[in-house]
Amino acid sequence: GNAPPAAVQREVAGRAASRGRTRRARRGGMFDQPVRGLMRKQKLLKAPPETTVVKAARLMAGKNVGAVVVVAGTRIVGIFTERDLVFRVVAKGLDVASTPLSEVMTPSPQTIAPDKPFGSALLVMHESGFRHLPVVEKGKLVGIVSARSAMDPDLEEFTAEAERREYFRQRA
Repeated sequence: GNAPPAAVQREVAGRAASRGRTRRARRGGMFDQPVRGLMRKQKLLKAPPETTVVKAARLMAGKNVGAVVVVAGTRIVGIFTERDLVFRVVAKGLDVASTPLSEVMTPSPQTIAPDKPFGSALLVMHESGFRHLPVVEKGKLVGIVSARSAMDPDLEEFTAEAERREYFRQRA
């Protein structure tokens, strides 16, 4: 399927085993689970495009989430994430009280169906460089899946280390 490369799976399993945990087979596990089982319904935040950045940030802080799905009626028109807040708002000196999400969101975000394997969602997020993926079933937003919230601690640690290495590699 679309599970992460075998080398990644072996590395994660090896790290778990080296910390005294039993070595679990990674060939299936969470990567083959449907997105439906890992999406966070309670973490799904929606807001209309005219919502101000400050209101969206307060909603995100209140639910402890990193993204708001921007909807016009029932249609997904964008996604606004903590990264958008930093790079498109704060770094550009925009006024959080007057800037609407429509001006700083990522428009027309990719989505995934709830019956797809979670490995596919991770692959889409990794290849496209984002961490949140709205889950859509029959044209309706039903949840959101996040690389961080759905990862087990071993995989999250491995991914963070890989990101750190890449960061320093680019600056070497």
